[in-house]
Amino acid sequence: MTTVGQAYRAHGEGQSSLPHSTFLRFPGNETSRIIALPAYLGDGFQVAGLKWIASFPTNNQLGLARASAVIVMNSCETGYPEAILEGSLISAQRTAASAALAARVFLDGRPTESAGFVGAGLINREIARFLAVALPGIRRLSVLDRDPAQATRFAAEVRAIPGFSETEVEVVPGLDAVLRCPLVSFATTAVSPHVTDLSPCPPGAVILNVSLRDLAPEAIQACDNVVDDVDHVCRAQTSVHLAEQLTGSRDFIRCTLAEILEQAAPARRDENGVTVFSPFGLGVLDIAVAKQVLDLARAAGRGMRMPSFFPRGEPVAEPAK
Repeated sequence: MTTVGQAYRAHGEGQSSLPHSTFLRFPGNETSRIIALPAYLGDGFQVAGLKWIASFPTNNQLGLARASAVIVMNSCETGYPEAILEGSLISAQRTAASAALAARVFLDGRPTESAGFVGAGLINREIARFLAVALPGIRRLSVLDRDPAQATRFAAEVRAIPGFSETEVEVVPGLDAVLRCPLVSFATTAVSPHVTDLSPCPPGAVILNVSLRDLAPEAIQACDNVVDDVDHVCRAQTSVHLAEQLTGSRDFIRCTLAEILEQAAPARRDENGVTVFSPFGLGVLDIAVAKQVLDLARAAGRGMRMPSFFPRGEPVAEPAK
């Protein structure tokens, strides 16, 4: 979470270059897509790269993971690619670190009685792992997924997470049971809003709107809204984008997470209101975590070098370890 927090701060201070991500879609297939996220991050990172990530929900029927990805890291001095990394785990963990960091900030580091998960896939599993560290002491977890067998597997996997061995983990039959938790994470494959009523949420609830398309725009407008980047999240028909289209403005967005981290904005607008964190998922986070992975791999002598990769030989010597 430290690396992700540093990346947010650097981006918030303008020490980044972050073009809009590009979505490659397939005619006649509304759920599958491949996304390109280019990014540069300075302020001590000095790293540039691209995440190329595919999301094919029907892979689950083939016994394959929904998401697959590669990250290409480039030299900021020559532009030459320096490394190619498997990106799905980096993507999942930067997403989880971002969500857990936000939860800790909004809850002021205080343990919450319970937490709920809508969607029983890899992303929420990683979020659960990070929450076990960021907010130790959660005593009850509620899980909802449209596939009951998947929810049951998720519950078993979460019980095996250090920090949750004595936590009650329950598969619940409906959304209201999850929304009654003071902390809820949405990580689904929904392509359009299906949650219109947040009235079951207790006062002071925090919603991690990770999958971005579950909440109806009317529900978004009724909450205290924090995002990772206003321009990025207000596109691609996210719930926040739909709320902007409905109202004609972005005034319902209070601030970014970076502004809270830099103490330029308070963590909560109202201690008794519902706060929604909607992270679009910034490429600067991917390359920041990828740099950390690459540095650790080099230090441990891991990975495979390809000296004949470039047609005219290698442009520069390998960076010192």
